[in-house]
Amino acid sequence: MKASTPSKTAKANTTFSLALFKKLSDEDKTANIFYSPFSISSALAMVMLGARGNTATQMSEVLCFTETEQAKQMGAEQTQTHTTGQSAMQSQMQTRMQMRTQIQQTSRLPQYLLKCLKPQNGQDDVHASFAQLLSELIKADAPYALSVANRLYGEQSYQFVEDFSAETRKHYNAELKSVDFKAKADAARVNINSWVEEQTQGKIKDLLVRNAVDDSTVLVLVNAIYFKGNWNKQFKEDSTVDAQFRISKSDTKPVKMMRQKSRFPLVAVPEANCQILEMPYKGEELSMLIFLPNEIEDNTTGLEKLQMELTYEKFVEWTRSDMMGQTEVELGLPRFKMEETYDLKDVLTSMGMVDAFDVTLSDLSGMSPANDLVLSKVVHKAFLEVNEEGTEAAAATAAVVSERSAMITATFVADHPFLFFIRHNPSMSVLFAGRYCSPE
Repeated sequence: MKASTPSKTAKANTTFSLALFKKLSDEDKTANIFYSPFSISSALAMVMLGARGNTATQMSEVLCFTETEQAKQMGAEQTQTHTTGQSAMQSQMQTRMQMRTQIQQTSRLPQYLLKCLKPQNGQDDVHASFAQLLSELIKADAPYALSVANRLYGEQSYQFVEDFSAETRKHYNAELKSVDFKAKADAARVNINSWVEEQTQGKIKDLLVRNAVDDSTVLVLVNAIYFKGNWNKQFKEDSTVDAQFRISKSDTKPVKMMRQKSRFPLVAVPEANCQILEMPYKGEELSMLIFLPNEIEDNTTGLEKLQMELTYEKFVEWTRSDMMGQTEVELGLPRFKMEETYDLKDVLTSMGMVDAFDVTLSDLSGMSPANDLVLSKVVHKAFLEVNEEGTEAAAATAAVVSERSAMITATFVADHPFLFFIRHNPSMSVLFAGRYCSPE
C-alpha cells in the first residue's frame, strides 16, 4: 500500500479518534465500539465555524486542530528543565509567561485560533483542508461506494449570520434548510431522520429519537457518511466455518469464521504484543487495518495494553507501508455486524469541550448576532457489516444547538477481541474506528 504523508486534518482526526477511543473504552471495558471520527470531526468543525473566544479554543483543542496551551507549556517546561537548572529569574519569567497565556486564553479570540479560523493563507485553514479531503474521498470513478453528506437545519424564525451559512456551504457543501422547530419539532425531526436514512442507503434509521429536538431547538447540524467496499481478495463463502470466539480468558461465543490463504501486508509489534494486518479494498485506496493481540492477557478483553500503548505516532509508525511486508497468511476473520449509538455530550465535555454546552459560557456569536445559542447535544450513530465480499459501513452525527441553549505462512486468526480502523490511504485519514469484543 502506498500511503502518503498524513495531512494536518488527517493527523488531527486520527489523534482525536484515538483520544475518543480511550474515553469510550474507559466507559465500558468490554463493549463493542464503532464510530466514524471523520463524521464527528466534520460535524463539530461546522459548529466551530460559528464559535468564538474560549468556546472556539476548546473545540479546536479537543478536535486536535491546535495543541492545547497545557501541552505547549509542558513542552516548554521540559526543554527548560533539560537545558539548565531553573534559576529564580527563570521561574519568574515562567510565571509571567503563564500569566500571559492565561490572559490570552480568556481574551475573546486567541491569536493562534484567529489564524486557524480566518487564515491569511489557505494552508492553515482547518475548514479548507476538510473541503480538500472531501473532494479526495468522493470520486465518481472510485471502485468503492462512499458518500459524505452535510446539512444544517435551522429554525425558520431565527436570524443566522449570513457569513456562517456561506462558509458551511463553501467548505462542507452544507445547505441551510429552514424548518419549523417552534411549532412542528417532531415533523422536523422525522424530516431530518429520513434525509439521513436516504444518505446512508437505509442503514442509519432514526438518528434523532423522539424528543431529541423541541420548540427550543434552533439548529441541527448533521453529517452522514456511508461506505461500501469489496475486499481486494474476497473470501469464498464455502470456506466459512462455525467457530468459537473467545470473548475473555474463560468465555466463548459462536461465530461464522471466514477463511482464506493469501498474501497480505502484515507486521508483528512486539512492544504491544500484537500483529497488524492490512486488508485492502478493491482499488487499494481504502483498507481495513486489524490490530490483534497475540493472546488474551488481561482479565477483560486482552486489549487493555494495546489501547494504552496506542498513540497517534505509534499508529502511523506501525502501519507504514514500508513496515508491513507482504506475507502469505492463513487468515480467519469473523463475519460480523455492528450498530452503535452515542450521545457524545458528556464524553466531549470530559475531553475539555466545556463552554459550548454551557448556557452561561457558550460563545457561538459567529452563527448568531444575538449570541444566545448553546450546543445541547451531539448524537452519533454508526453501522457496520463485514462479510465475505467486503464491508458496508455508515455513520451519522447530529449536533443539536438550542436556544437557552515474507516468511513461512503466518496465521492471523481473529478469534478473540481486536481493534480495527478503516483508512483512506492517499490522505491517511481514519474514516471509521472500532473494537470487536463480542459477537451479538
